[in-house]
Amino acid sequence: MKRIFSLLEKTWLGAPIQFAWQKTSGNYLAVTGADYIVKIFDRHGQKRSEINLPGNCVAMDWDKDGDVLAVIAEKSSCIYLWDANTNKTSQLDNGMRDQMSFLLWSKVGSFLAVGTVKGNLLIYNHQTSRKIPVLGKHTKRITCGCWNAENLLALGGEDKMITVSNQEGDTIRQTQVRSEPSNMQFFLMKMDDRTSAAESMISVVLGKKTLFFLNLNEPDNPADLEFQQDFGNIVCYNWYGDGRIMIGFSCGHFVVISTHTGELGQEIFQARNHKDNLTSIAVSQTLNKVATCGDNCIKIQDLVDLKDMYVILNLDEENKGLGTLSWTDDGQLLALSTQRGSLHVFLTKLPILGDACSTRIAYLTSLLEVTVANPVEGELPITVSVDVEPNFVAVGLYHLAVGMNNRAWFYVLGENAVKKLKDMEYLGTVASICLHSDYAAALFEGKVQLHLKAKSWMLKKNVRLGFSQQWMISAVSYAMP
Repeated sequence: MKRIFSLLEKTWLGAPIQFAWQKTSGNYLAVTGADYIVKIFDRHGQKRSEINLPGNCVAMDWDKDGDVLAVIAEKSSCIYLWDANTNKTSQLDNGMRDQMSFLLWSKVGSFLAVGTVKGNLLIYNHQTSRKIPVLGKHTKRITCGCWNAENLLALGGEDKMITVSNQEGDTIRQTQVRSEPSNMQFFLMKMDDRTSAAESMISVVLGKKTLFFLNLNEPDNPADLEFQQDFGNIVCYNWYGDGRIMIGFSCGHFVVISTHTGELGQEIFQARNHKDNLTSIAVSQTLNKVATCGDNCIKIQDLVDLKDMYVILNLDEENKGLGTLSWTDDGQLLALSTQRGSLHVFLTKLPILGDACSTRIAYLTSLLEVTVANPVEGELPITVSVDVEPNFVAVGLYHLAVGMNNRAWFYVLGENAVKKLKDMEYLGTVASICLHSDYAAALFEGKVQLHLKAKSWMLKKNVRLGFSQQWMISAVSYAMP
């Protein structure tokens, strides 16, 4: 596991920060501290945009496709919407004039739910720009909530009430609970035969000590689970796999239980992952791994066998404690916030990408890094910083090429230095490139384009090959600077 970049800004120091990965692609990371600014970075740590706020950020969330980031702030009745495609920010007036306290996009639609400190609710349809204000959904501050795949919205508030509403804001169900709810999630209830019902079960933490389950089909028969007092408070929990729930506790304990009918609360695994404290859990279904943090270290385990410790990463410089963990949807990057106001991003998965020419090999070693080596000849490896996250790599006797889509970047591999030659665009998406000492051949859309890499002359020649699928070679050279 390799650290890709760290963010530490003076205006963030001394206070925890909030962050959110762009959903689906994970190309952007939104971060905010105590400076009234949401800063948007790319996956390499370069700042791409920012949103100025009138007060501290209260909440932020990306829509299901990662196209729009919604932000609410103190001292404002506006919802800030940043469009990732246009890099523009717009403002939406909530029309209710009271301070907002909760914000969440739907899992499947273009609906945005916004709750306020007085218990009012706004449902905004971003596709149609329709706003549905619902007054008095709760009697006190709305603090937590979740959407399910049928666009039902569950909310919890300081009035110790759980409400379930449809996308029009109509209340379908409400249940009084004994303590203030937090960390509310919908999940698929597993039956005895392991078949999945619809997302009709709600799990929620009550008073930081109890995990409460509400079945919307049987609302009069809720269930709750209490845990040992020496575990401390429930810090976070995650659903995964076949109806299992993973729970992290403030004193460092880490417990997995089953939620199958007839097995609810049955312990499957327990460990004290961290000696003094645990601050966050993050599950990557893509990698089939779980990360926990506490005691100034990150631990990653395999979900198939939780006894298998995959990685232990120490962060001795973070002596004020760790914060929250979050993976990108593809499991490639893991972000960690800290109590002192810094943020670290780690590479946890890298595509297997490489090429060989004679005894020389080139392979991807980081998002923007290719290593060229010749172990047979005993040459020292060369690390090449490339211009793009490649989806193809090619190496020749004297050159390296990387690229993505319809573009390729060429580099000369010198004895003492690596020099970039040129980037080039092709007439289709490149599947692969092969390098000769003088020529490059690019395969795209059933054609091969052959061109010189360095000399300035032009030759056009069409050759029909005798393969079952007719390929066309068009030999064209381009001048290199």
